[in-house]
Amino acid sequence: MRRPEIEGFISIAPPANLYDFSFLAPCPSSGLIVHGDKDAVVPHKDVTGLVDKLKTQKGIVIDQKVIPGANHFFDGKIEPFDAVGHRLSRQAPQGRTQAERGVAGPCAPAPWRRGCC
Repeated sequence: MRRPEIEGFISIAPPANLYDFSFLAPCPSSGLIVHGDKDAVVPHKDVTGLVDKLKTQKGIVIDQKVIPGANHFFDGKIEPFDAVGHRLSRQAPQGRTQAERGVAGPCAPAPWRRGCC
């Protein structure tokens, strides 16, 4: 089976306590992992362990964003995702439109966005 080529990934509240994520090893890519420090479903220590494990791969960057006070479902803590969207807009590969890159612009409708800029 051919593995998909990816430029990067975002993982929100990954189940690091259930899976070892070794499936990422054949296709090392930089990425962003977002989770809450009050997550009772996936403990903070397990996600941090996953991040540390992924960071050992050469040539990639793994960023970790911990949302203070957020549980597994980010109840009442959706605003920090606006910053993640803006970051993606800045870091997306150039030469293609935002739609082709799969990136919503800062004023694009999104489930977590209450209005425009």
